[in-house]
Amino acid sequence: MAVAPVHETSAPPDALTVRALTRGTILERIGDTPLVPLRRMAAGLRGEVWVKVEGHNPGGSVKDRAALWMVLEAERQGELAGRAVILEATSGNMGVALAMVAAVRGHRVELCMPDRVSIERRRMAIAFGATVIGTDPLAGSDGAILEARRRKSLDQTRYVYLDQYANPANPAAHCATTGPEIWAQSRGLVTHLVAGIGTSGTVLGAGEFLRPRGVRVVGVQPDVALHGLEGLKHMPSVMRPAIWDPSAVDRHETASTDESITVARRLAREEGVFCGPSGGAAVAVALRYAAREDGLVVALLPDGGERYLSTPLWE
Repeated sequence: MAVAPVHETSAPPDALTVRALTRGTILERIGDTPLVPLRRMAAGLRGEVWVKVEGHNPGGSVKDRAALWMVLEAERQGELAGRAVILEATSGNMGVALAMVAAVRGHRVELCMPDRVSIERRRMAIAFGATVIGTDPLAGSDGAILEARRRKSLDQTRYVYLDQYANPANPAAHCATTGPEIWAQSRGLVTHLVAGIGTSGTVLGAGEFLRPRGVRVVGVQPDVALHGLEGLKHMPSVMRPAIWDPSAVDRHETASTDESITVARRLAREEGVFCGPSGGAAVAVALRYAAREDGLVVALLPDGGERYLSTPLWE
């Protein structure tokens, strides 16, 4: 089935528009991910802990949502006409998501990605047809961003740099989909949302929907600059995403790499939930809140554990 070009519409994407434009493709399966309770790990705590399992998106991560909305908005603006190439800096999951969306929509993609990214995510992006440019592993995602900016500056006409760290379509996707899903799936009983901070699009967007409904939004960062929580940012030591607004989060928390890995392993062995280390960080913080406060705490799991099988997480 042919996919209608978004730039024929007059308004930015919204949930209904996105649904119409993706009908009949794998992209219509983005979203509506499970929200499930942790029966064993949260047993005996004052509050409940539920997890939003974003690894069930077709591209395997929460980034599918923002990738779809950013591409559709670029199409609507006419930026992807002709032979334009999508350019992005990524620590892994956004690269896979953009490669998948671009494969369906008929675009080419080049990804600047640190060489330390797990081989699973690199191979997935390539499998979807993306070209991957390795960047200095010690420079992390900041190095990938600088390389993407350099490439864009050298060829303004070839590249469409979507820039997930500054693109308003990133949090907009979560305000329109992630937040409403959590509210509906919890039947309005959610009291806390706990989510890791990378680009910050997820926590900002979902929080924009949930905070006016009385939900407290908790943002989680690594506790130190040198950490092993791929996809999360230690904001004091990195380039700050343009969309990041710390005042949009009610409480700021940190998690260590060791704690996050331990919790991720427990999720697999005690709950049958397979996630990456950043999901472990969110659940670690969620368990702290549930231990001392009543309510229903939702922790967002950005991706599945299968894309970290080659890393120390599962050794």
